[in-house]
Amino acid sequence: MPQHKSAAKRVRQNERRRIRNRFQRSRMRTMIKKLHAAESKEQASGLLSEVKAMLDRLASKGIIHRNKAANYKSELEIGVNKLA
Repeated sequence: MPQHKSAAKRVRQNERRRIRNRFQRSRMRTMIKKLHAAESKEQASGLLSEVKAMLDRLASKGIIHRNKAANYKSELEIGVNKLA
């Protein structure tokens, strides 16, 4: 239990941020799964730009590491380029 008002506030803030970050990470994983499931190259390339933008946003906010975002983007680019 927090002993000070500021510590209690920090607990409340951390909980709100944790929930928000979990939602963002879950949304990211769902978008990546949709991209993997894409049938055509046109559909996949449209989704790819959305996913890359989201990864950049999450990396800039510190929700995921910037190198992890770069690795995801690289892997997804390769997958989209393999589609015929």
